[in-house]
Amino acid sequence: MTDKKLIRINKKELPEGWKVERIENLSTVILGQSPASSSYNTNEEGLPFFQGKTEFGPAYPQAVKWCTEPKKTALKNDVLISVRAPVGPTNLAPAKCCIGRGLAAIRPNDGVSYKYLLYYLRSIEAAVASLGTGTTFKAISGGILKNLPVLLAPEHEQKRIVAEIEKQFSRLDEAVENLKRVKANLKRYKASVLKAAVEGKLTEDWRKAHPGAEPADKLLERILAERRKKWEETELVKMEAKGKEPKDDKWKKKYKELPQVDGALLPALPDGWVWANLPQLGELDRGKSKHRPRNAPFLYGGPYPFVQTGDVRHATGIIKQYSQTYSEEGLKQSRLWPKETLCITIAANIADTALLGFDACFPDSIVGFIPENKNIDVRFIEYFVRTAKEDLERYAPATAQKNINLAILSDVAVSLPPEEEQHIIIDEIERCLTIAEGIEFDIEQNMVRANRLRQSILKKAFSGKLVAQDENDEFLVSSLK
Repeated sequence: MTDKKLIRINKKELPEGWKVERIENLSTVILGQSPASSSYNTNEEGLPFFQGKTEFGPAYPQAVKWCTEPKKTALKNDVLISVRAPVGPTNLAPAKCCIGRGLAAIRPNDGVSYKYLLYYLRSIEAAVASLGTGTTFKAISGGILKNLPVLLAPEHEQKRIVAEIEKQFSRLDEAVENLKRVKANLKRYKASVLKAAVEGKLTEDWRKAHPGAEPADKLLERILAERRKKWEETELVKMEAKGKEPKDDKWKKKYKELPQVDGALLPALPDGWVWANLPQLGELDRGKSKHRPRNAPFLYGGPYPFVQTGDVRHATGIIKQYSQTYSEEGLKQSRLWPKETLCITIAANIADTALLGFDACFPDSIVGFIPENKNIDVRFIEYFVRTAKEDLERYAPATAQKNINLAILSDVAVSLPPEEEQHIIIDEIERCLTIAEGIEFDIEQNMVRANRLRQSILKKAFSGKLVAQDENDEFLVSSLK
């Protein structure tokens, strides 16, 4: 490997007094080695044990395990670099510690600032990562690491460069923290908007201006009456097909009334609102598929979209993408749910919601809801379920994969407003959320800009353009191997 494979260096453009040196010539490199698992513990016995990037923080790693029989150790302020899965990220050793095979420690010689080396390696992290090889896990060898070239400034200039980097990074960090605070406040704001919406607070003025709106209890009565009528019509068709004719109305007693919501212990609702449950308001049922592709590959790969919990979780209101499809055989053991069905996850991530943007199948880890008629706006139901997410999560058992069942979802009491007010609420929610999402987009863009600026600062630093040159600086060759 040559320098050009990692960094294109034109030595003619090097600042006065700078040199290009390989890591093995200016430091001691210690390749990590995993100790026996019997020596691990979480009781803080022995040395802190770092295995890789997962324990890294902004500057120092956070210990979650300790080791009583370390094989390879790093000392305080050694530069720790991840050499496998992923390659390139860096931290500083907070104290003497044990390092596993996912890490290497770089201990600079006298005359080389450990922070200078840390920031330099961060400036070339992407280039170092590109040198990783392997199919399952990318990694670099000790030989590659030792041969990485370093643009080395004189010792006094190293200190000035580090000081200027940290001054500018400090300003950036403060700006990023402010952005994070605004983002956290926006998350709380969006939650408060939904809460106010389903409690009727967003539309208090509208109700005062529209006292004649049909109350929701009348809407609910009509929905339940229509459902019973449909059942009776279906039963009559079945009897006619069998050549039977009802002699009286006793057969109507077979109809199972849906459980009512007892509002005695529930919060008071605004005038015109009523408590209801999802089965009263429409069809609520789980997806049918229990088979995974590895167990039944013949069910997959056909023309029918197959939505999974991740597709619901990553959607923003409407599911527009899917990562799997069903075959004709798959459809036989499932069901094609219509566009605009409300999908509610009941496993892993509980009560994530989104509407289908197309007809699709989904597994039994998702519940579908279809309103009984057009007088129930499914978007209002979706927003209500979002507000119930925290409560629903409490019903999930403390297992590796949390889940709830259909019965729990069926018992959720929904605060139902009049039909016209539902539409007003949705318009107001979407107005507020659109404003919040616009601000969030700007925050994300500024976070990206902050990261680019950080890289720009590092690039300037290691091209000799961040601090002024000083002709009195002297390069300490004696510090190198």
